[in-house]
Amino acid sequence: MDITCYRDIELHRDLRLLPAAVYNTAHVLLEHSKEGVVFVPIRNMQFLAVIDREEIVFLDAEHKTLVDIAWQNFHPQQRSTLTEPVPYEAVFYNLNGKETMRRLLVEFPPALNVMSAKDSPSSAARIIKLDRSQPEN
Repeated sequence: MDITCYRDIELHRDLRLLPAAVYNTAHVLLEHSKEGVVFVPIRNMQFLAVIDREEIVFLDAEHKTLVDIAWQNFHPQQRSTLTEPVPYEAVFYNLNGKETMRRLLVEFPPALNVMSAKDSPSSAARIIKLDRSQPEN
């Protein structure tokens, strides 16, 4: 899938912390992606998250190519363990950005987990019993 995204004038920028589980899951999905990009539908909001190596952008279904919010400038190297949150900047391009951000922080992690569950291998496990008895002659 190809999507060309456009940005309006930046209205506001916040320094924030992204929970480690969200950051880690997003980057595991990205590592498994052959295209170098991951599309995560956030159905409850009618948004699409687009994850690449530089940032995560959020597109509203109503304005499909216009970035509402971008999460960028991640600094995972500032944490001392993988369970610590990751500093980043949230860039707002929409007047309703603060409200959208509140909803994204609630709705994006479960959408990411759904995508991660689809990405993980799901083969059934079988136990093979090995017979160690000596064959009869």
